[in-house]
Amino acid sequence: MDLNLPLLPLRDIVVFPGMIVPLFVGRDKSVVALEQAMKSNKEIFLVAQLDPSEDDPTKDDLYNIGVTATIMQLLKLPDGTVRVLVEGKQRAELRDLIERGDNYVEATVILVDEQSADGPEATALMRSVTEQFENYSKLNKKMPAEAAVQLTEIDNPSALADTVAANIQLKVSDKQSLLVESNPLRRLEMAFAFMEGELGVLQVEKKIRGRVKRQMEKTQREYYLNEQMKAIQRELGNDDGEGNRDGNGDRDSERDGKGKGGGKGKGDYIQAAAKLSTAASAVAVPPPMLRCSPAARPSCQCCCYVFLAAAVVGWVLPVA
Repeated sequence: MDLNLPLLPLRDIVVFPGMIVPLFVGRDKSVVALEQAMKSNKEIFLVAQLDPSEDDPTKDDLYNIGVTATIMQLLKLPDGTVRVLVEGKQRAELRDLIERGDNYVEATVILVDEQSADGPEATALMRSVTEQFENYSKLNKKMPAEAAVQLTEIDNPSALADTVAANIQLKVSDKQSLLVESNPLRRLEMAFAFMEGELGVLQVEKKIRGRVKRQMEKTQREYYLNEQMKAIQRELGNDDGEGNRDGNGDRDSERDGKGKGGGKGKGDYIQAAAKLSTAASAVAVPPPMLRCSPAARPSCQCCCYVFLAAAVVGWVLPVA
C-alpha cells in the first residue's frame, strides 16, 4: 500500500524504528513539510541523504530506505530554525517524490513488513549482542550508563538490533546498511561485527590516554622534585654559593654552624626542615638525599640539625 507523506531529508544521521531523536531543521522546504505534517496526522517520512551538502536533494540524492515517523514535539526558534522531536515507526521504501509547488516535497513510500525470528539461534545472538554492547558502553565515555541496562529488557530480535544500531558510533553508510537489512538475525550479526571493530578502536584509544596520563604525571613529578631541591638550597643558604670556604673547599659555616659568611645555626636548620616538610607533603614525594663532603662529615652540623628536625616532623632523611 502506497503512502504519501511529507519528506524530511536528513544530513549525517539515520533514524531507526523505535528511536526518539531531536532534529534541527533549517531548510525552507523541510520546515514547510513539518508544518504540513502537524496539520494532518503528524506523520512524516525520514530518509538520509547520500550527499549531506546537497541543499535541494532529488530522488537520486536520497537512500531508497527510510522510516516513517511521528512528530512528538515541534518548537520554532528565534533564528528561524525548527527543533523537532520525532519517533521512528516503521521501515519504508521510497518510490517517488512529488513536488507541491515551491513549498515542500511529498514522498510516495511503501511500508516494509518486519520479519520475525525466534529459536535458539535468535536467543544466542541476542545474548551475545547484549554482552558485547555492555563492553562497548564501558569503553565509550559518550554512552549513557543506562543504555546497556535498557537492552536487557528487549526480547524482540528486530528491536534489539535497531536499538544497538542507533546507539553505536558508525558512519552513515554503515548505519544505512543496518536499516536496509530486513532479516533480524542478519542484522544482529552485522551489529555484533560493527561493535567488534569499534571495541578494537576504543581499546587503542584507552591505551593512548593511559600512556599520555603517565607521561604527564612523570613530568609533573620531576617538576615538583626540582622545585623541592631549589627550596632546600634556598633555605640552607646554598642557592647562590655564598659562604666562606677553607682550603679543602668545605664551608667553615657548615663545620661550626657560625661562619663569618652568615652561617646558619641549629634553629635555622630545624626551621628550614619544617618548611620543607610542609612543601613536600603537598606533592607526596620522598625527601631528597643530603650529601656532605667526606672531610666534613665528622663535624657536619647541618646534617645533624636537619635530621633532628626531620625526626620531629616525621621524616627519615637518608644521608650519604
